[in-house]
Amino acid sequence: MPSNSKTISRSFQLLVGGSVIIMFVFVGAYLRVSSQGDLSQTYPKGFRGGACTIETESLTVGYSGYFLPKDYEVPKDAMSTPFVPTLCGKVPGPGNLNVTIDLLYPTQSRSIPFSLRLTQIEKDHTELELLSAPAKVYLSGVITQAFMLKEYGSYVLELDGQDSTGKSVGIKIPIKVGSDWKEDMMNYLPTFSRGSHH
Repeated sequence: MPSNSKTISRSFQLLVGGSVIIMFVFVGAYLRVSSQGDLSQTYPKGFRGGACTIETESLTVGYSGYFLPKDYEVPKDAMSTPFVPTLCGKVPGPGNLNVTIDLLYPTQSRSIPFSLRLTQIEKDHTELELLSAPAKVYLSGVITQAFMLKEYGSYVLELDGQDSTGKSVGIKIPIKVGSDWKEDMMNYLPTFSRGSHH
């Protein structure tokens, strides 16, 4: 009898372990990311460890955002505010967004003065400037900024600077507030059927 219960217990452990592994594989396929971000289509370098890695010819940064809905009222006795991490530049709806940008490569970028600019892309594809911060050196390599995104739509957060030779160094980070029905439909289709449409 004891050996029979050990066999059942071992089988149950294998079943649970296998189920957890399969769940991780399906979640990764559903979100179209891997642990290293190499299969992700979110940004050129993908999604890694809670941050998106974004790369241009002149600069590589890590980007992470934390969102709080605009109608959320912070209790007076709250110890902290429940900001929710966003997946790269996808924000569920209007609200407060706190972003962190890590200057990853080249390391010399930490001595370059960068200006920060947030624009909203209008329906006619013109840009409406919402925020502009003057050029500043970020010796720690970390840029933080908080802002309110009041409407659904597309935004661009832009870093712009020049290195010691006068060469332009910068990056544009797309931010999408809300999603359209086509994106929602694609998210609910099985991964294999989405693959057949590309």
